[in-house]
Amino acid sequence: MEIRRVSAPEAVRAAGHLFDAFPRDGATHRFLTDERHHLLIAYVDDVPAGMITGVEMTHPDKGTEMFLYELGVDESFRGRGVGKALVCALADLARGRGCYGMWVITDEDNEAALATYGRAGGTPETDQVVLVWTFD
Repeated sequence: MEIRRVSAPEAVRAAGHLFDAFPRDGATHRFLTDERHHLLIAYVDDVPAGMITGVEMTHPDKGTEMFLYELGVDESFRGRGVGKALVCALADLARGRGCYGMWVITDEDNEAALATYGRAGGTPETDQVVLVWTFD
């Protein structure tokens, strides 16, 4: 397995099956041209097997942390350590960019994600509530 940081829209389109929905051109361009946005793709024999996205977030009194935005592994490559490798690669990238930490949100019943994040060193935060605003 090889993990590459992606900066070309063509690579994103070629790995489109790894995302929740096929990537949109405008959003892909905007994501890739922001130096605080990171997209890593795991390749097995040059086939996109998994992807992870991260976004650096900075606050005046806290510094910069990495938000693990999304992790996706092709069904045929699940159970082979691709997800863990991607999470660890993003964590390494975050450390290298001076981030003080990394965080993610997932559904409490998403056993696969919780197991993957745990194997990669993540620990659950207690007494947290997620609130959302949905805009049309």
